Amino acid sequence: MHYLITADSDIGILKTTNQDSTCVKHVNTSLGEIVMAVICDGMGGLSKGELASATVIRAFSDWFCDELPFELTAPDLKVIGGKWEMMLKDLNLRILDYGRANGCSLGTTCTGLLMVQDRYVIAHIGDSRVYQLNSDLCQLTEDQTVVGREIRSGRMTEAQAKTDSRRNVLLQCVGASKTIEPQLVFGEVQEGVYLLCTDGFRHEITPKEICGFLKPSRLKNQTEMHRGTQSLIRLSKKRNEKDNISAIVIKAQK
Repeated sequence: MHYLITADSDIGILKTTNQDSTCVKHVNTSLGEIVMAVICDGMGGLSKGELASATVIRAFSDWFCDELPFELTAPDLKVIGGKWEMMLKDLNLRILDYGRANGCSLGTTCTGLLMVQDRYVIAHIGDSRVYQLNSDLCQLTEDQTVVGREIRSGRMTEAQAKTDSRRNVLLQCVGASKTIEPQLVFGEVQEGVYLLCTDGFRHEITPKEICGFLKPSRLKNQTEMHRGTQSLIRLSKKRNEKDNISAIVIKAQK
């Protein structure tokens, strides 16, 4: 599988800092192309959310450079997923301890995707998302929010969730929860588009609009990929999205 990848982030129309952080790694190896993409949505006063998200991104970047080479002799994504889970739990305690020592609250969502030999693993905490896009949009992660839990239990509809005052209330995030349990998702990479995004990217646009601007046949090169993502960001801002807005787009093709 071959990959084209772009990442875009916007501070939005209201906030004075961008607390989102992204990381993209794309290398050629004897096993073929390997991709790691991570997106984090930080939260906390002043620059503290930015600190939390950047701390998690740095840990994943270091893991890719320092640890991944040792995994490639016999790659096992379930083993890697388990190591990512432990890394996130350690980061949670480190950021939690920093907040206590400095008298502040901070935390971040984290959604990471690794693609190796036509397989993928996702490690996920919070309400950023991974989508798979072919003819339609399929959400691969679960929103770890109050309204997400209510939807899954059948006590709330998607339409009700859009206007519920608790739509941004997280059940867990890195650095602000005593304990965390990351969601791990495993699957086979298919031709098409994979989208990682923070919640600010998706609140004010529809799945149909995402499919329209990011459909695989339209994304012939990275210029078109940036153009599609930027069009959706501008549309979100036009509709008064107040959060930071970030997205990573990966096109997989044989």
